[in-house]
Amino acid sequence: MVTLSWKHHTLIQALISRGPLKEKEFHSIFTGVTGRNPGTVKKIFDKYLLEINKELSYVHFELKACRDQYDGQVCYGVVNNVSDDQSKLGTKYSVPQIAFFKGIIEAIAQDEAAQGCISGFDALNIRLENQISSEASSSQQQVPPAFRNFSMSQKEKTLDELVRDKWLCRTREGNIGLGIRSLLDLRSWFRNNDVPSCEVCNEAGVKADLCPTEGCPVRIHKYCLKKLLSQRDDKRCSGCGKPWPLSKITKAEAADEAMNEEEESETQAAAPKSKRKRQLRSHGDSTENGSSQASLASTSGANARRVTRSGHSR
Repeated sequence: MVTLSWKHHTLIQALISRGPLKEKEFHSIFTGVTGRNPGTVKKIFDKYLLEINKELSYVHFELKACRDQYDGQVCYGVVNNVSDDQSKLGTKYSVPQIAFFKGIIEAIAQDEAAQGCISGFDALNIRLENQISSEASSSQQQVPPAFRNFSMSQKEKTLDELVRDKWLCRTREGNIGLGIRSLLDLRSWFRNNDVPSCEVCNEAGVKADLCPTEGCPVRIHKYCLKKLLSQRDDKRCSGCGKPWPLSKITKAEAADEAMNEEEESETQAAAPKSKRKRQLRSHGDSTENGSSQASLASTSGANARRVTRSGHSR
């Protein structure tokens, strides 16, 4: 059995206390704690994650990575592997709040247009009674009073809390989308509720582009389309065999994406050199400044089967 060091614990604590982190931020913490750059020592980075997950598996938790479907960025987070929706929210949210949240993710994830969001108005008008079994909902007396009395102001407050805790997010247009914590934690829910997967990465296509051919169920994330375009111009849909329309994603966008990735790689590669220079300049003041690793350790802990679009109803 692997014995985790303080470095492993600091990485875990950072993700637990702050919630899911963007790759750049998590890599920065890893570099500060270990003195290694994940961009140049990927094997060491992967080894740390493997060792952490071996220990977390005993309590049914796991450190996972996934892409934010709204901006395409990779994020890391500690998730609960117990396939019980209430176990993911029950420690903080009330039963009506959980029902409200479930109503929102159903409306977003089961949208056949794969827009990945609903308006704030639609979110606030989610009916909690719909989260009760059909037998119970047929009788008004069997609807829990807490559901009937869940006011609009309580919904607004819950919505703000869910966004703050990264279960939901607000898009640039001001709509309500799924937060990175939902994308990480609810993968089994997406599968069990037949949310169609992206044809390229096989993750739930909550926010994705649809094949325009009528009756074709294929959907692909925007960032996966960019990757396809950079690899091959003539890409045919695997569902209907017709060319996939890539007009919305130009070669210029794909080139910009590749350039950004290259710049990020260069920045990561240069980081160790810059750090070494700073250490040399500050060597004479090290007794006054103290240990940077100890400081980071203390601050790190501070703070969804495929269906067609032919009207299938769930």
